[in-house]
Amino acid sequence: MFGVSFGRNIIGRPWLVSLTLIIVLAAWLAMGQFNVNAQDDKKPPHHSQSGETPVAKVMFDTFIAQPTSKTIELYGRTAPNRQARLGAEVAGKIIRLNVQKGQAVQQGQVIANIDKRDLDIQLQRAKAMLSVKEKEFKAAQSLKNRGLQGEVAFASAQAALVDARANFSNVETALKNTEVKAPFDGILDHRFVELGDFVGVGDPIATVIDLKKLLIEADVSERHIQYLAEGQQAEVRTIDNRHHQGTIRYIGRVSSSSTNTFPIEIEIDNSESAMPAGISAEVLLSLSEVLAVKVTAAMLALDEQGNLGIKTLREQHVHFVPIQLVKAENDGVWLSGLGDQVDIIVLGQGFARDGDLVMATKVEDAIDTTIKQ
Repeated sequence: MFGVSFGRNIIGRPWLVSLTLIIVLAAWLAMGQFNVNAQDDKKPPHHSQSGETPVAKVMFDTFIAQPTSKTIELYGRTAPNRQARLGAEVAGKIIRLNVQKGQAVQQGQVIANIDKRDLDIQLQRAKAMLSVKEKEFKAAQSLKNRGLQGEVAFASAQAALVDARANFSNVETALKNTEVKAPFDGILDHRFVELGDFVGVGDPIATVIDLKKLLIEADVSERHIQYLAEGQQAEVRTIDNRHHQGTIRYIGRVSSSSTNTFPIEIEIDNSESAMPAGISAEVLLSLSEVLAVKVTAAMLALDEQGNLGIKTLREQHVHFVPIQLVKAENDGVWLSGLGDQVDIIVLGQGFARDGDLVMATKVEDAIDTTIKQ
């Protein structure tokens, strides 16, 4: 019962694992030193077949490699899915403003009205003139068919009709353009005019943005761009610590001459328009999948040249392997280049150098021995 309870306590409290391993290692080293001292006068020192003598006692554990995606982390900012800057298409005075800044608008909703002046009368006159020219054209066509009118007179009537139609269309379009309408569903982000302002053709009226979807604009280095594709999934974390699933919508085809990076856009859902544009965001993208093992920072070590890596066990000998980082997480790092399965020294690696013969014990065996005692 004590063994079961002790095991449950270890599982329930991760910090107990480290404490247990330290106690086990200390007891194990002390027992080994006592046994060696007691038997020094009875037995000659043990030598390996190669004549080497173990210089340190270590503990190791076996790690199985798992398919892991190599990732990159990018930083960007949110931007509207669409943004339209509306300008005046006719000159005149602003006589009505129907939408306040920050208010939601629907496609086709009138945002502002420009004074029509005499455009209504011009339209009536253009319509009447069009009717006259249509009748003149029909008369000229009838006379031409009977051979009573020449080609020049008929062509003149035809040209007059085309001119009347164009004039009518222009006046009708100008009348419609006195109403500045929203091009799509969105939010009136900015309004540049006030009631009574006079605007000329092309002067800004308002800006409408679509926040139903947001874009994360980021830059990818030339080393990684070939691993990305449009439609690829991405993980996005915004500054409010919310996580979103995104999709790569655009990948630039020309790099920046100053940074050698390519622009990309990741689209995320914002159907409630709750998230504003312009906030910082982190993007996690998968590049390729490799076999990797996850180790804690405590397992990392330095070789004699100062290179960072891990110390593995091969036939009771220490083998130093420089790290090949796949990705880092809060509780450890994923390393590749270690094969499908590897024995990693987890305790005592600081006392053994690359190539040393060591007395190695598996962590599970040491824990089982301690619990039984």
